[in-house]
Amino acid sequence: MKWKRFLRWLYPGMGVKRWAALAALAMLAFIFGLVLLFGKGLIRWLYALLVPAPGYALLIGSLLLAGGLAGAILGVHRFLRSVIKGVAPQALGQAGEVIYSQRVLSRGPEVVALGGGTGLSVLLRGLKEYTSNITAVVTVMDTGGSSGRLRREMEILPPGDIRNCIIALADDESRIAALFQHRFREGSFNGHSLGNLVIAGLQERLGRFDLAIAEMSHILNIRGRVLPATLEQVDLVAEMEDGGFVRGETEIVKDPRRIKRMLLSKQPVPPYEQVLEGISRAELIVLGPGSLFTSIIPNLLVEDVVREIEQARAKKFYILNLMTQPGETDGFTARDHLRALGEYIDVSKFDYIIVNSQPIPEPLLRQYAAEGAGPVINDLSGLEGPEVITADLLEIVELEGKPTVKHNSKRLAKLIMETARPQRARL
Repeated sequence: MKWKRFLRWLYPGMGVKRWAALAALAMLAFIFGLVLLFGKGLIRWLYALLVPAPGYALLIGSLLLAGGLAGAILGVHRFLRSVIKGVAPQALGQAGEVIYSQRVLSRGPEVVALGGGTGLSVLLRGLKEYTSNITAVVTVMDTGGSSGRLRREMEILPPGDIRNCIIALADDESRIAALFQHRFREGSFNGHSLGNLVIAGLQERLGRFDLAIAEMSHILNIRGRVLPATLEQVDLVAEMEDGGFVRGETEIVKDPRRIKRMLLSKQPVPPYEQVLEGISRAELIVLGPGSLFTSIIPNLLVEDVVREIEQARAKKFYILNLMTQPGETDGFTARDHLRALGEYIDVSKFDYIIVNSQPIPEPLLRQYAAEGAGPVINDLSGLEGPEVITADLLEIVELEGKPTVKHNSKRLAKLIMETARPQRARL
């Protein structure tokens, strides 16, 4: 019964009745103050009751007005504080951010971002400041590290890239990242991240990988949703230029031969059902940044994903990588990236190509050169079709004890949103 639910607000110890009463009384005082100052002709009996002498009208009215306003603000603030403390104590002191997240960001554009690795998580970290309507579509074909071990030992899909994207979208990433990115250094858990083990445990409990992702997303209160490209256990296969084949993401990256084309170990591979639905209603679709052959293209090999992207009415962005990747895109220029991508999707369907124009410091160039990598050269002048947008998007971060170049998530997201804003107004 609804009235019984209402009566629960009157139970002792709720901590809300006094503040609600204070706010109500304060509003009455505020109204009386207005009457005394500006409306004595409207309610003469009240004026006569409250004002013993005509000279006191201004004083009493001003006190009621000021006291009523202060009391109303205090009562409402403490009332909301009591409610938040009871419902979501972790949000105490962040009521403004909670309301902003729930009301303002929920009206943001529908964005679908496809990729994997660290590139996608960098993008998501910036996008979540503009909208909570984010769908991250993540490749699940990793065979290395903690993810690869869990895949082999527990027969689950690799959770590493999924974990990174969930953490990037978490409402309070600073606290969550340090916890769920922690890697064990001893015992049978050596090398595993805590986040990977949590996802594996949730799958074992719930019985399905997608339910495990949804549960972890709920626990971390993320802005948006993270979806696996497929729920099928499938491997990446690379056909090399000499005609040989290499199976497995880690093995492909290690092989020095140039990649001719990417395949999946079986066909067709059905998409996770919510992926196509998210793409079809997207206002913005973003591909990249990320490893071209092992993070971006794998999503395009899943059945119907390319068709859905090409047919979508959304504005489409492709974000070029900052650096070439040894074992994948050695010596690739920007046109080389587009040419390789064009083997799997019609690049002319994209509206914008985003390229970094910020120079990389010389010491970092030497560091990357020693590892066989270099900056992706922008040779897109005169490109027909998509509009090429250049901007300073570089950020230098410490990763595993050494400086690394990444896209600046805030500037990248701002550029995408400002570019797409006129189009969204017409949708």
